[in-house]
Amino acid sequence: MTNNSNKLLFLSTLLMGTILSISSNSWFGVWMGLEINLLSFIPLLSNNKNMMVNESSIKYFIVQALASTMLLLSILMIQMKYPMNWEKELIPMMMISSSLLLKIGAAPFHFWFPEIMGASTWINCIILMTWQKIAPMMILSYCIKMSTFFFSIIILSIFIGAIGGLNQTSLRQIMAYSSISHLGWMISSLIVSEKNWELYFIIYSTLSVILVMMFKKMNIFMINQIYLNSNMSPEIKYIMMLTLLSIGGLPPFLGFLPKWLVIQSLIEMGLSTVTIIMVVLTTITLYYYMRISFSSLILSYTENSWFMEIKPKKMNSMLMMATMISSMGLLLTSSLILLY
Repeated sequence: MTNNSNKLLFLSTLLMGTILSISSNSWFGVWMGLEINLLSFIPLLSNNKNMMVNESSIKYFIVQALASTMLLLSILMIQMKYPMNWEKELIPMMMISSSLLLKIGAAPFHFWFPEIMGASTWINCIILMTWQKIAPMMILSYCIKMSTFFFSIIILSIFIGAIGGLNQTSLRQIMAYSSISHLGWMISSLIVSEKNWELYFIIYSTLSVILVMMFKKMNIFMINQIYLNSNMSPEIKYIMMLTLLSIGGLPPFLGFLPKWLVIQSLIEMGLSTVTIIMVVLTTITLYYYMRISFSSLILSYTENSWFMEIKPKKMNSMLMMATMISSMGLLLTSSLILLY
């Protein structure tokens, strides 16, 4: 009971920290909100029973504290040297952006992210992949602009997200690399417009929550646990694969909708070269999702030497409904647009 009340307290301060950052009208308030958010998440990460998780919470603290220090130094530098039109100056813009990119785990500042995801519980993974990105990305929108710096971050994030996930067996690390890849798309949607980013973020968060809740419900942590027929029924496997392909951004599914809008907007802005590179690199991400999907659906997989028999809980109808919305969402929205 005490543990639950502690978690509730830290979860509410975590939400408060983000809201303070977003609604603040001074840089000091922004920094303070991010600090409250960080100090609330660490007790949620740590666990007395698992030393591996405690190690990851220390890593998380060190990385985030470094990013906060960078942000505070950048703010002081702006106040002293560039009080007016600082976002047009290259160095302060790069310093503030780098500290925020380190906070969300975009490449090349991504090294901490898969490690911490790999040792966390599924619920902490959801918070890391969704809520923890809101405040830094909103603040990033204050100083984001079309520049070589941001385009190189976008392409690097999508590339590392694609390559990093190819060699993984842990589903949590695959989700982490997928998140890095989606970050590249989110930053490009921020360059287009804030509305575009909001839509992308809402759809990505919804799909991530559905997928992670499925993994949690079925007690799955490794790829080979999906392969085993004894662990789940074909129907559950099928809807899990639909969500995987949707989050990868395969066209008939809902996950393709925000990417479609970003692609269209970037081409309209005359950035077709960047768009082509982004799309080509994203197909690699889609490849490893399809590899998981096809091998678990088509092959009769029997290699289970390092598999632990874990009895999954029964899937509830709410999760089934959410999956059907995620898979059929684009068809529904497209048909509505045609009707109107």
